[in-house]
Amino acid sequence: MSFERERRQMLADIEADVAFTRELTGRDHLDESVMTAMYQVHREDFVPDSQRHASFRDGALPVGYGQTISQPYIVALMTDLLDLRADSVVLEIGSGTGYQTAVLAQLASKVYSIERIPELAQAAQQRLTDLGYDNVEIHCADGSLGWPENAPFDGIIVTAAAASIPPALLAQLKPGGRMVIPIGLPNMHQDLMLVTSDQQGKTEISKILGVAFVPLIEGS
Repeated sequence: MSFERERRQMLADIEADVAFTRELTGRDHLDESVMTAMYQVHREDFVPDSQRHASFRDGALPVGYGQTISQPYIVALMTDLLDLRADSVVLEIGSGTGYQTAVLAQLASKVYSIERIPELAQAAQQRLTDLGYDNVEIHCADGSLGWPENAPFDGIIVTAAAASIPPALLAQLKPGGRMVIPIGLPNMHQDLMLVTSDQQGKTEISKILGVAFVPLIEGS
């Protein structure tokens, strides 16, 4: 089944959401490379069969294990905030089904992704491998600890809400790098935060907009 019309409608919905939130985000458009990646990654391949008909809905979708695949606009916005280059090395916390991972892989040289739920980690790696993504590596672990063996990272993206910014992730951000992370407690107000690091490693944190994410799973 072709989802061409739905895929183009998704891009139009993203553009509408960007326009609606521009006063909050400071962005009146997203980079063309990000929009191209959103078009090229087939979202329907990353949702459960029972949700396939709703793949391009302008909202999050459940994917099992109490997790979700984020709203397309949020995926696009978080990706855009990273300002990735073709040689960027990215750390993703929260692989889920691998959708955000695939979008990042379209733009970066290498994506290291951590997923706390073993079943999701294994399925996402297999899915991405089957789809031809050879620049992605997924690890099942506590994402709040990062992946120090492959640090530092040009970009870090966290797709679950933490109570505060994990110190280990800050330590693994390369000077000049950027981190995008939702901060807030479950069922309470959350904010998407952008952490920027200058060439001397000094960080600055700015609030982007209110969001709603599942909580970051920490510990064993």
